[in-house]
This record gives sequence, structure tokens and C-alpha cells, in this order.
Amino acid sequence: MGETEEEIIGVILLNLGGPDSLQAVRPFLYNLFSDREIIRLGPLFLQKPVAWLISFFRSKKTKRLYSLIGGKSPILNITMAQAKALEGALNSSLSLQSLHPPFIKGGRGVFKVYVGMRYWHPFIDEVVPEMHRSGIKRIVALNMYPQYSHATTGSSMSRFKKVLSQYPMEVFFITSWFNHPLYIEALVDVIKRGLEGWGDVHVLFSAHNLPETLIKEGDPYVEQINGTIKEITKRLNIQWHLSYQSKSGPVKWLEPSTEEMLKRFAEKGFKNILLVPISFVSDHIETLYEIDILYKGLASRLGLALKRVDSLNTHPLFIGALKDIIMKGLKEKGWI
Repeated sequence: MGETEEEIIGVILLNLGGPDSLQAVRPFLYNLFSDREIIRLGPLFLQKPVAWLISFFRSKKTKRLYSLIGGKSPILNITMAQAKALEGALNSSLSLQSLHPPFIKGGRGVFKVYVGMRYWHPFIDEVVPEMHRSGIKRIVALNMYPQYSHATTGSSMSRFKKVLSQYPMEVFFITSWFNHPLYIEALVDVIKRGLEGWGDVHVLFSAHNLPETLIKEGDPYVEQINGTIKEITKRLNIQWHLSYQSKSGPVKWLEPSTEEMLKRFAEKGFKNILLVPISFVSDHIETLYEIDILYKGLASRLGLALKRVDSLNTHPLFIGALKDIIMKGLKEKGWI
């Protein structure tokens, strides 16, 4: 193959992030609650002072919770593993001749996948300059939140755009993929595995909670959560309900909560509950502590047997979904 201009297409996986040590818990919480796009803490001028107070008073309890799951969030390690698997999948499947113009010489990979976090290292603010220094001129920005919300995807995209405005790089945004067929198949696979060996089982889809005001203002999160479940139930004949977990802060949240739903199940005489964390694509405190410790303990006290499906993490079908989403985006952009 003749020598051509060498250029790498950058892919950045945008995610929430999490504390990488117990010492990082308080500043992580401060960064999280300072984001007005997630939660509005009174008038604008009070957002950061109130965020400081919340992080100060919550940090001791939150450190204790993280100490129960290894002393840190696993989300960075998992997202980095997802990035590595995705980079390999993209580079192994792509015909170099299909790029316009041809981007590479010597048969080396075309794609480099990065991870940018919103509230802890590696911050989006750190990763975009690194991509620029590496000579990347074209970026695919993929949010790791399947269902769009202004509080998650919107916040990450807003920060990414602000940082990117300082650099001469072209970008293609992928903001929602809640019903992508391979993503759905990956969820169906882990649910099927969770159902194995059980007789009468009730499936509880547990989504990350959001302030109710966001939905009333037109946020499509709940609609897309239901869209994901609709696609799953086309493929699986299951009894199911939807609930919400992980609320924090002095506002009205979506209902019913997962705790409340477990209590209702016990009252109805249900016995076996398979919990599917529907809005999460990797393990972190919400799965490893909130579900595996808190909810399992509650279920046991209520006389319920509760099991959680495996998180997608680096599930081959899930990595295949991310690859397909990116490749279709590149075609739409005209880059291949």
C-alpha cells in the first residue's frame, strides 16, 4: 500500500466518572452537585455554596459506602476496558481503503479511543487537549448513557462543546442509542442468563433517578427508558415493572423508588426478583453497593430472593453495539 497522510480518528467515551480513592469522594461530590444541569440547588448564586455544604456533610457516609466496594469507584477501569475493546473492534473490522481520504499508512490502526469524565479524572477538560496534542482533527463523541437526559448526556455534551471550542477539531456527536438492536440483544442475553434456574420470576427494571422537574420540562429520559424496555419485551416474555434508584438532594424525584417497589412486591406475595439496572452500562456504586448490598439486604428482610443481572461492561454484543453506532455515525458524517 502506498504512503498516505497519517491521521487518526479520535473517539471519546463520555461518562460520569467516580472517585478513584476515598480522598477523592468529597471533591467528586462537590463537582457533581455544582452542576446545575443535574440538580438546581436554589438560585444560581447559591449552587456552589450549597454544593459545598452537601459534599461536606455527605462525604463521611459516602466514603463508608465506597469502602464497602473496594475503596473507590470501578467506573474508570471499566470504561477504559470498554474503550480498549472498542478500539480493537473498530480497527480490526475497518477496511482502510474505505476512508475518505485514506487516513493511515503502514497498516496501523485508524481509531484511537479515549475516555473523558464529567466529574472526576480524567476530566473532559484534560482529555480534549491531549487529543489535540496527538494531532487528532476529527472526533466522534459517544455518551455512555444509552437514554438521553439533559442531566447526563446534555451536561457532558455541554462541557465537551465548551472545551472543544478552543481547538480546531471537527466532531460528530452521538447522543442517544436506547433502542440499538445489538444493545438490546446484549441486555436480553444478560436477562436470559439471570432467569436461568428460576421458576416464577418477576423482573424489576431499575433506572437511575432524575428530578421530576426535568421530565416535566420535556426531558425524554423516561420515554427512552420505556423504549428500551419495549424492545426487550418484544424478545422476552416476562413480567416486569419499572422503578428508580439513586436519588439525592432536596427535590422531588421520579417514582416509584426501587425500595418502594420491593416493598410492594413483598405485599403482593412475589418471591423471586431479577433486578435489571436498565440505565447503567457498567458497574459502579449504584450496582455494587446500592443493589448488591442495600437492596439485597432489604429484599432479604422482606422475604424476597433478589438477584441482579450482570452489568454489560465489556459484553461482546455491547462492544459490537458501540462499534456499529460509531460506524453508522461516520457514514452519516461522510467520513467513510
